[in-house]
Amino acid sequence: MANTNHPVVAVLIPCRNESVTVATVVEDFRRALPEAVIFVYDNCSTDDTFERAAAAGAVARREPTPGKGNVVRRMFADVEADVYVMVDGDATYDASAAPMLIQKLWSESLDMVNGSRVETGVNAYRAGHRLGNRMLTGTVAYLFGRQFNDMLSGYRIMSRRFVKSFPALSAGFEIETELTVHALELRVPIAEVQTRYGERPEGSTSKLSTYRDGLRILMTIMRLCKDEKPAEFFSVAGAFLAALSLFFGIPVIAEFTRTGLVPRLPTAVLATGLMLAALLTFICGIILQTVTRGRLELKRLHYLSVPIRTPTRPDTTARDNAS
Repeated sequence: MANTNHPVVAVLIPCRNESVTVATVVEDFRRALPEAVIFVYDNCSTDDTFERAAAAGAVARREPTPGKGNVVRRMFADVEADVYVMVDGDATYDASAAPMLIQKLWSESLDMVNGSRVETGVNAYRAGHRLGNRMLTGTVAYLFGRQFNDMLSGYRIMSRRFVKSFPALSAGFEIETELTVHALELRVPIAEVQTRYGERPEGSTSKLSTYRDGLRILMTIMRLCKDEKPAEFFSVAGAFLAALSLFFGIPVIAEFTRTGLVPRLPTAVLATGLMLAALLTFICGIILQTVTRGRLELKRLHYLSVPIRTPTRPDTTARDNAS
């Protein structure tokens, strides 16, 4: 990352049915970052989110495939900048903190600064969301290393190198989890800064389902654990199968030792099959760990191959709205 105080900044705002708040978010970030280009990607809204975003001066575009992860994938592919500010369009995040967060990322050559939420209102953070965030963040910290206190924050500042090397495979709200694990697995320089988090304005509703999306995020964590740490994942599965095998097999072995007979042949066959499955599971974990190491090396090389751009002023023609 070049040592300069004038990076090209792009503000990325994924939105779905945020007509009540999107203009406020655009205007707040325009005041906080007057040189930034602000992009609003409308994701299948049934209200006039797109029109209000364009009227507020944002580069308004549409992403027809539903899901926040799909919107983020599109934004990361389309937009060129040195620094990316990704924020939800619900007017709950503090736009005035953006210059400080960008300066931290730029001056310290970081790849991500996570805006950890500090509630400023009684109803800013629903109890179920708070508990779920703590549980899921704690699970990721246990599996991949403790780096973040608020893994599910929608307010992140990211470098070009990080954005352009991020595969973005998730389709929905699991995208924050994927971003976090990607940063932890590549061991890129990251930081977390507390930022104010307010209540949604009246008339604005959350698109996040506490139970449905929480379960999807948990399943994403398990999938990422399988993909990124297969030795540990399959060792746990193998140990479970081995324990079952011993549970069924020890009485059979004890009886054979005492009498020389195996009267419960089906149980003996079951115990033998479970132990063979356990051994195969352990072997699969070892093989996949080698494959994963190769994938991680390739991801690291791709990350390093992204050129560090010399900051220039944003192209003013990019402000024209595109449908």
